[in-house]
Amino acid sequence: MTPFLAEFLGTALLMLLGNGVVANVVLNKTKGNSGGWIVITTGWALAVFTGVVVAGPVSGAHLNPAVTIAMAIAGKLAWAQAPVYIAAQMLGAMAGTTLVWLIYKDHYDNTPDTGLQRATFFTEPAIRNTLPNILSEIAGTFVLLFAVFYFTGAEFGTTKEPIGMGSLGAIPVAFIVWVIGLSLGGTTGYAINPARDLGPRIMHQLLPIRGKGGSDWGYAWIPVAGPIIGASLAALLYLALQP
Repeated sequence: MTPFLAEFLGTALLMLLGNGVVANVVLNKTKGNSGGWIVITTGWALAVFTGVVVAGPVSGAHLNPAVTIAMAIAGKLAWAQAPVYIAAQMLGAMAGTTLVWLIYKDHYDNTPDTGLQRATFFTEPAIRNTLPNILSEIAGTFVLLFAVFYFTGAEFGTTKEPIGMGSLGAIPVAFIVWVIGLSLGGTTGYAINPARDLGPRIMHQLLPIRGKGGSDWGYAWIPVAGPIIGASLAALLYLALQP
């Protein structure tokens, strides 16, 4: 398996299970309807665990353009490889979220609330205010990268990292994502990943969803720019603190 395929499959699984748990909780007539925020944040954490287990041994399991950019800044990934990783992540996110739509299509048809439909694809803020919204995404992604840098050490983001050794290495990463969702996710829905938000947003625009509203493109730059800024700051600070 190539790094491109690993990132594609890992990100597709991330989105299938991550947006899948949102669909299960918010769409009408599902078994998990009204399961709540704990169910959503737990599902997303375990979705990250699953994607990392699959992709880790081959690509280092970035699954996130912000992670890829941080790795390039830290010198752990050649800049020439970054577009390959990011393209795979975007395509994987689009594929995974399309599978969610196919699986839950009957429930989309029975959910006329366009806000609930959108929630299963991409993030929107609880209170729309640009500065706090982007700060939330910056902070969440900074915590993710900074913590994982210290957990995995100098080899984070490469095929030599502990994540690549199997499922045990992925467990702490899942816990980091879980606590970000529990603690910081209430403002914007914690995208902390440009592909996780932009790929599904594109599919929301394209898919024939019954009664769907707009795809909120006016907000779309925040879950892209915020994570990239946060990840870059984490990489720079990590490098600055090294002996």
